[in-house]
Amino acid sequence: MPVRLFIPLLLFVATFSLALGLTMPLMNVSRLYFFDDNPSLLGIIASLWTGGDWLLTIVVVLFSIILPVTKLAVAQLAAAQIPAARQILHRWVVVLSKWSMLDVLLVALVIFGAKTSGLATAIAQPGLWFFTASAILSAVATHLIVREETTA
Repeated sequence: MPVRLFIPLLLFVATFSLALGLTMPLMNVSRLYFFDDNPSLLGIIASLWTGGDWLLTIVVVLFSIILPVTKLAVAQLAAAQIPAARQILHRWVVVLSKWSMLDVLLVALVIFGAKTSGLATAIAQPGLWFFTASAILSAVATHLIVREETTA
């Protein structure tokens, strides 16, 4: 069975996982044993924006939402093998795949910051696992797309 058949499946699961990773709680934050919070990535972004941290909000949106969504969209178009745009899409897949795990690193830094503040404990929740799975699956799919292009 050719590897080519797995690319659409990987991209579908990666896209579904990204949607869950953005909306489900990323972590459980407990402060002073009385206050619990289960923010999603979208909730964290909204909180940053309303708190006045606009530059940080823009960075998080760029690397945690726009870049992964763009990477998945370009990879899906490249996997569809549209003849007219094939070369351009494959070049963009290569460029975007270089940034493939930066989004997960950014979320990990947020959790690390919450844990090391001393006032709170943070425990990973399903949203983080779905977000990470999306990044890994899309990285594998883009690798297969690029490998297919170089062997063709």
